[in-house]
Amino acid sequence: MRLGINLGYWGAGMDADNLAVAQEADRLGYAVCWAAEAYGSDGASVLAWVAAQTERIDIGSGIFQIPARTPAMTAMTAATLDSLSGGRFRLGLGVSGPQVSEGWYGVRFDRPLARTREYVEIVRKAMARERLTHEGEHWTLPLPGGPGKPIKLTVHPVRERVPLYIAAIGPKNLALTGEIADGALLIFFAPEHAEETTLGALRAGRATAGKTLDGFDVVPTVPMALGDDVEALADHFRPYTALYVGGMGSREQNFYNRLARRMGYEKEAAEIQERYLSGDKQGAAAAVPHRLIDSTTLIGPVERLADRMRVYAEAGVTTLSLAPAGFTLEERVASLRAGVEALERAGLA
Repeated sequence: MRLGINLGYWGAGMDADNLAVAQEADRLGYAVCWAAEAYGSDGASVLAWVAAQTERIDIGSGIFQIPARTPAMTAMTAATLDSLSGGRFRLGLGVSGPQVSEGWYGVRFDRPLARTREYVEIVRKAMARERLTHEGEHWTLPLPGGPGKPIKLTVHPVRERVPLYIAAIGPKNLALTGEIADGALLIFFAPEHAEETTLGALRAGRATAGKTLDGFDVVPTVPMALGDDVEALADHFRPYTALYVGGMGSREQNFYNRLARRMGYEKEAAEIQERYLSGDKQGAAAAVPHRLIDSTTLIGPVERLADRMRVYAEAGVTTLSLAPAGFTLEERVASLRAGVEALERAGLA
């Protein structure tokens, strides 16, 4: 199992620290550095900046939002980043959510699975430098009846095939990811529930494509906090968990709430959402069960982190992307180093 680092969203006032974290992860031998986007900083600019100031670590979009770019633009961006970084780019894609897709980008959040399948097909064709033609439900290239003609990408990516990942939570999206992608970007991944919430659907998708999970990259992002007081460290992640389970989306459409329910937290997920959407964020955080936090984060001293890393590896995780908590650069760097030490203690390095 390899280690990654997830820098999350840029522009929160810790950008210089984020670069230092990426550089330290590069020095320590981390495999990949992911950067996110929502409706603030864009991921491509951040990744280009990080790539220019690191040497070995891969850079990955975690994720580029599908409604934000046409598929051809994504292919151009991916090819450019792969070229600029010397073949270190990983392309992570996701549909985002209905609030961002429709409220920020003005793109209807309809038939997200069919849209994703088409999008990936066009991106792969463009990055293979084929003359671009496509007839589908969402895109037709070239547009009929006009001056457009099939053209091909002029930039040559360093590698023939840039690794493509999809951020997936629900069973149908997970199955699609297994079928058409090279890896899955996951969140709130609990190894104790891996088979029923994640791996079963991924495996089914791989089977549809005539493949197995061998060589498929299973990549959860896991919040991490180093220390001896496990209860206090878990409490640090209560607002974060409550935000996703309770407030990330609407009452009718919250992928993270559904995931918590699939883990067996039906009653608790309902209470967290009810409190959060009624404005009681503190009460929502208090309603998050400790075991939900403990199973979806890495918290504790190095010895405990090592034990948990073994559990993640045994559950099928191939790249464990850490999101170190901390208000100072020193705290986050200490967590990075502890991650490497824990991996070695677990016998997984």
